[in-house]
Amino acid sequence: MLDLVFMGTAEFAVPSLRTLAGAGQRVRAVVTQPDRPRGRGLHLQASPVKEAAQTLSLPALQPEKASDPEFVAELRSLRPQVIVVVAYGQILRPAVLEIPPLGCVNLHASLLPELRGAAPIAWAIIRGYRETGVTTMYMDPGMDTGDIILQEPEPIHPEDTAGDLAGRLAVRGADLLRRTLALIEEGRAPRVPQDHARATYAPRLKPEDGAVEWNQPAASIHNRIHGCNPVPGAYAARHGARVKLWRARVVASPDPQSLPGTVLTVTREGPILATQPGAVLLLEVQAEGRARLSGEAFARGHRVQPGERWESGHLAAPRS
Repeated sequence: MLDLVFMGTAEFAVPSLRTLAGAGQRVRAVVTQPDRPRGRGLHLQASPVKEAAQTLSLPALQPEKASDPEFVAELRSLRPQVIVVVAYGQILRPAVLEIPPLGCVNLHASLLPELRGAAPIAWAIIRGYRETGVTTMYMDPGMDTGDIILQEPEPIHPEDTAGDLAGRLAVRGADLLRRTLALIEEGRAPRVPQDHARATYAPRLKPEDGAVEWNQPAASIHNRIHGCNPVPGAYAARHGARVKLWRARVVASPDPQSLPGTVLTVTREGPILATQPGAVLLLEVQAEGRARLSGEAFARGHRVQPGERWESGHLAAPRS
């Protein structure tokens, strides 16, 4: 078994921490982001990884910056053979990367060198990928540029949201990480340099990335809606007011000549809106400040009528 430090923050990292602890790896400490104010009351809330560490009776360290010299000294004093990093949320400097003799190992939610960056799961869906996966790699000072250890593919289904896909990749990635550490312990872990010429990038999503433009093809709109679920949330405008769009389906247009954004019909599942080309059925919709509703319940409760026009997201009224 290896002496390791685990660095992670987001929910995606929790299965990895639980798997490594359950596999008998000696987790000397868990490093996670400081508690942050969240929710309507802006109360301080621990990260999912900190909560998991507490249930596993593992010590949790929460430096504001992992590059702080005092924290680097504390990390060095733990003498980890490996540092494992999963969705931690900070770039690690050479002072940290150089500590463990067997390296810093990262679990990344794509098939590198595709989709380097902060939001690979969301962009895989937004860009219409049919397959993505998980990669373990040795970290270097670059952004997701280190040598690959293992990879595992995962199909993307038409109904997947980023949240759905993240849940599956988190579990698959945890097992990949377990196998990776076993190979490192045995001295048999491969090192495959990445082909940097094939690299693509997946930057952190901004709120405006969720804006739906009805003059886009139906498949592109579907992918944006699902790729932005759960964050930052896709949105359009109805009568000038913002509406969040959470799930959709590409359907055949009953009137291909209609202007984009026109409600073509209202079905038992929800409203169908014209795109360019095609149409989308809205399966889950949320008015600003209200609860999410099925497409059918939203159409009924808000009296959505065939022929009305919905505006594109960039025309939505600013949130108060």
